[in-house]
Amino acid sequence: MKFISKSIASFVLLAASVAFAGGPVWAQNMADSSMPMHDRSVSGKSMSSDATPKTASKTYSVEIKDFAFAPTTITVPVGAKITWVNKDEEPHTVVSTSDAFKSRALDTDEQFSFTFAKPGTYKYFCSVHPRMVATVIVEGAAKKPSN
Repeated sequence: MKFISKSIASFVLLAASVAFAGGPVWAQNMADSSMPMHDRSVSGKSMSSDATPKTASKTYSVEIKDFAFAPTTITVPVGAKITWVNKDEEPHTVVSTSDAFKSRALDTDEQFSFTFAKPGTYKYFCSVHPRMVATVIVEGAAKKPSN
């Protein structure tokens, strides 16, 4: 009975997050938006953009667990790819406060990836649980093409 209650609660949270994000059209609108292209990986399926620089070879990870992002602050070089993995039993999202990136609701063990092409500080949160906040600091400058 506890499992059914938890499943119903998860469904209600997921439905609320979809409604909060603008309904089912939200995913279609993202493709048409002016947001930068990024890599997305959900359930092992990956969609990549060739528009992002490949200057950093290491992939960085942020774990979503116990209603928190770990680490809460991560520093990476320009071109680094960060993958967020939801280890909670509740759905979570990864949403930039500057609209640089936005995931869909991630269920347990699903992931979202983004490649950072520009230096700067990127604050983000979970739209389902807005008290979950964290920061990505991207250092360095993108490499200029040689003449």
